[in-house]
Amino acid sequence: MSRIGKKQLVIPEKTEVTLSGGVLTVKGPLSTLTKRFNTDIAIKIEGNIVSLLPVRMTNTLTALWGTYASHIENMITGVNTLFVKKLIVEGIGFKSDVKGKDLVLALGFSHPVSVPIPLDLKVTAEKNIITVSGSDIESVGRFVSHVRSQRKPEPYKGKGIRYDTEVIRRKQGKKSA
Repeated sequence: MSRIGKKQLVIPEKTEVTLSGGVLTVKGPLSTLTKRFNTDIAIKIEGNIVSLLPVRMTNTLTALWGTYASHIENMITGVNTLFVKKLIVEGIGFKSDVKGKDLVLALGFSHPVSVPIPLDLKVTAEKNIITVSGSDIESVGRFVSHVRSQRKPEPYKGKGIRYDTEVIRRKQGKKSA
């Protein structure tokens, strides 16, 4: 049994959840999100409550039960409040800037690195902090992860791109005799 899947999800005011043919649509004040779900998990919308129940109990469906509940909860949260993730760019000469539809990064390479910004995200770059916000948590996480992969933080000087909550364990360098 899934503890997360058994939980009933409450739909807040000004939010509309509809299900048709395995496609769940969540409309809210900020945006509209749609996602296709497997029909082996029964999704019931009664008033302002969403509940899920697997059609039959197998290991695969039990795992999907909690996963689907988390996806639906994230969709409901995302159309009401934006998900925000921050990245910190550290290093001498390392900079970030938003130019048009691209995030341009100077990361110590011989060329600037340009990362296209998805249409559903809002990206701002101030000094050495990149802020990414959007209503789809998967899209925000995927973009932030892609930007961080351009120059991961290294353990000796701490240079690179890291999450604002991430702690880099520093290593001691070479010792001179």
